[in-house]
Amino acid sequence: MSTGDEQGYTDSHSGQTRTRLPENDPYGGAPRRGPRRSSPRSLVTVVGVVVLLIAAIAFANRGGSSADGSSGDSGAANKPKAAATAASGTKPVTTKSEAIPTGFTQDQQGAQSAAANYATVLGSDGMFNTARRHQIVQTIADPSTVSRLQAGFDADYSAAFLKKIGLNTDGTAFPGNTFVNRTLPVGTKVTSYTDSGATVEVWCNGLFGLAGDNSTNPVTSNWFTVTMKLNWNGGDWKVLESSQKTGPTPVTGDNPVSGADEISKAVQEFGGFTYAR
Repeated sequence: MSTGDEQGYTDSHSGQTRTRLPENDPYGGAPRRGPRRSSPRSLVTVVGVVVLLIAAIAFANRGGSSADGSSGDSGAANKPKAAATAASGTKPVTTKSEAIPTGFTQDQQGAQSAAANYATVLGSDGMFNTARRHQIVQTIADPSTVSRLQAGFDADYSAAFLKKIGLNTDGTAFPGNTFVNRTLPVGTKVTSYTDSGATVEVWCNGLFGLAGDNSTNPVTSNWFTVTMKLNWNGGDWKVLESSQKTGPTPVTGDNPVSGADEISKAVQEFGGFTYAR
């Protein structure tokens, strides 16, 4: 799936899909940043971070326990429980259909794992190839929405659109370039659940662009949250529809930008994951 100001992710809502590109051309502005040199300002920043960490540790440990065993923190009742955010440790599913994880359990954990894996495949470079796109949609979509979703995706990934972003009609990059379109789930949250249906939010980081010396659409990253409505059908969770919003977005780090060759090599050598709650 592709978004506009969020790269390489298609947002499908009520059967309508949209494909957008990054708003800014990194090659049109300031040059890429190199490694930062040490400076008095950076040293002050480091000291400030250390002070903040010490303060945070002191704050976390203050107060002790009250007579009823509580922490004494008046806001503790509003904090999310550890079980709501901690990984379960349960192994991912072992079955696949068309190289897509399937066979999720009929519970909240299974719905979250399904949503994470479906967000990943809908945000992959396979969506830019017609045959592979049809395999993906027919594997993960609910039978009641297959035709509608497939028609929407086909309209988005038209030959004109592929040409516009620098791809061949089969979704591959021209010689000298490596096409990158990956969606990387960071976490999941169930907002509604029954044994027959679930709504799951998936917080993601995405990569989109062309890695190449002459690329005018270099690989960029963005953050977004996908909301996926699922239906229990045929012994598995299936997609009814999905929508997307920007963020939450963390502050960008000071890592030096990698060159096109390094990005291309990483994409070719680092495989994806099967995601489980």
